[in-house]
Amino acid sequence: MDKEGSLIVISGFSGAGKGTLVKKLVENYDNYALSVSMTTREPRPGEIDGVHYHFATDEEFERIIADGGMIEYAGYCGHYYGTPRDFVTQRLAEGKDVILEIEIQGAQKVRRQFPNAVLLFVMAPSGRELYQRLTGRGTETDDVIRKRMWRAVDESEGIDSYDYVVINDDLDECVAQVNSIVRAAHARPSQNQEFIKKIRLELKDILKGEES
Repeated sequence: MDKEGSLIVISGFSGAGKGTLVKKLVENYDNYALSVSMTTREPRPGEIDGVHYHFATDEEFERIIADGGMIEYAGYCGHYYGTPRDFVTQRLAEGKDVILEIEIQGAQKVRRQFPNAVLLFVMAPSGRELYQRLTGRGTETDDVIRKRMWRAVDESEGIDSYDYVVINDDLDECVAQVNSIVRAAHARPSQNQEFIKKIRLELKDILKGEES
């Protein structure tokens, strides 16, 4: 039975490991397509257009916004970041489960446009573990880490709007759990409307045949 894929939104605190989780999902299962965001910032060394980001000028990005070509977008540090609509809709139509790794504000914009999207929030097992992961990176100053922790405090107020909370303690278990959630989403009535209509018609046809 051919049907559209599911739109999967994955958010989480900085340091919770959502990026690693998404990478493993795409590597381990062939049903996923990772949406590549568009940005107006300059590529960093080693970044490839269309792989890490779709790079665009401000004028190009604003034209796409005006044409309704962004599912969600935001400005950050003087640059635009957003999710192009065409890639998402094309992959969904092909039956792929499309992953968007975005922040809470973007997730709510997606939910308004795609009510059947599956929203997952990735968390560390504890606040202390999250702090240790951030400090363990060794790549950020104490001030930046503190800002990330305060941001996590703010983001924690929006977790209730998600469908599922996923605890990233053991990565392999977390990947398997997320994949199970996505597979279960395929069985929702909203994902099987054509099949349901077909069954209804068949049942009525059987009864009509018996009555004649």
